[in-house]
Amino acid sequence: MNRDRLERELERFEGDADARRVVARQARDLADSGFVEEDLGFELDVDTVLDNLADAPADHSLVERWNWWVGSLELSHGGYEQFQVRVY
Repeated sequence: MNRDRLERELERFEGDADARRVVARQARDLADSGFVEEDLGFELDVDTVLDNLADAPADHSLVERWNWWVGSLELSHGGYEQFQVRVY
């Protein structure tokens, strides 16, 4: 997972630099965990993250899109909640 490339590519979604940075970091952590590869049979990469974020509802911010996708993974496989971005 190329975190720098992902952070640049995330500019297409609504969100500031801080949101892009935290989502890219969580995506890298998710890729490093090996969960996606184990559960879904493929290595997580930038294009896969972007494709899944694009599938989220259009009115969602970047962080909401990320949490929507990670929430889907949590519902279908479990163990993904730790990768959600918490907003206080």
